[in-house]
Amino acid sequence: MSRSASPTPTGRRRALAALGLAALFTLSACGSVGTLGSGFGNLGGSGQRGTPTAPTGEVLGSGSVRVALLLPLTATGNAGQLAANLKNAADLAIRDFQTANIQILVKDTRGTGEGARQAASQAISEGAELIIGPLFAQSVGAVSNVARGANVPVIAFSTDTSKAKRGVYLLSFLPRSDVDRIIRYAATRGKRSFAALLPNTAYGTVVEAALQRAVSNSGGRVMSVARYDLDRLSMQTQAQAVAQLAASGTVDAILMPDAADATTFLAQVLGTGGIDPTRIQFLGSGQWDDQRIADETNLNGGWYPAPERDGFAAFAKRYRAAFNAAPFRAATLAYDATSLAAGLAGRFGDRRFALQTLTNPNGFIGVDGAFRFLQNGTTQRGLAVYQINRGAADIVDPAPRTFTRSGT
Repeated sequence: MSRSASPTPTGRRRALAALGLAALFTLSACGSVGTLGSGFGNLGGSGQRGTPTAPTGEVLGSGSVRVALLLPLTATGNAGQLAANLKNAADLAIRDFQTANIQILVKDTRGTGEGARQAASQAISEGAELIIGPLFAQSVGAVSNVARGANVPVIAFSTDTSKAKRGVYLLSFLPRSDVDRIIRYAATRGKRSFAALLPNTAYGTVVEAALQRAVSNSGGRVMSVARYDLDRLSMQTQAQAVAQLAASGTVDAILMPDAADATTFLAQVLGTGGIDPTRIQFLGSGQWDDQRIADETNLNGGWYPAPERDGFAAFAKRYRAAFNAAPFRAATLAYDATSLAAGLAGRFGDRRFALQTLTNPNGFIGVDGAFRFLQNGTTQRGLAVYQINRGAADIVDPAPRTFTRSGT
């Protein structure tokens, strides 16, 4: 959402209230939520357990609806730092929605599967009707087993889609959303023959599957997929092979979704191999939303998908004002999950976290734009397409604000 550069405190509260109302209005647009079926996540935890115990540990907010926030707060290194950012973002959402009828039960997973299982069990015994988090795939698997038995839905932050399922929703930015968006856009610009340079990792495997599907749906062909190990010799060898293929005229677009360190090196190898970015279209992922990518002259003209930036810029400004530090980019996940929980609790009564409520096909509006949960637990997002232009990246196709039933 676009906001003014320096809103007043009252203006900020109104803007955030409008954000929450927008999410609810998209839900109400399709009419009644409908009859609740049986199965995981339908009742949102209402009436399924005994009398909850009193919350222990840190609690954010004072509403009557209890929601758990599971994070690796005492994990070492970046994990603990990110967890602190996510907790702060949830706190900021509670402050912004001062009439929210929720309280957040903050639980430490310690960054382990067993820690996550224990945290989820404790939160459910204390009356949590929804679980936000955890962060790591191993922890999501452990929590889902506990939550399923208690009929409590989970909104997790992992990008491992093997952990997604009915009732376990991944709010994170998923590779498939990136690939679908950029391939659809490339197809509208006449790109039909694709090659890809992918890391020989689990991420690369997920991207390759998404690429094959997206290109097939667009009526194109995947001519080559080169997988490189995480060393420069392997990257150079594979990039040179793709350069030779591109020089033969059999491809008109090359997907390189890796982060800046790898992608800039690959682009330099392709440039040395004679690949002209005015003839061969370079395509990236959300990981390209990095100044190092924009500064790489061999990538000039490249396209990549990412959220529109205004929402995060406004969020980051509020976060810095509240906590005197810049947020991690992923902090918006906790903010949006908390805001969503607050909005649904205020509007949908006992159906607030029902399967049909959470998977409404019209979706929701968050800091990073439109998103919706699918019944298989994955998430679709409305992403913009950016084009690199001599050290900058400009939107060439804005993010969609609504969803169709088949896609964005």
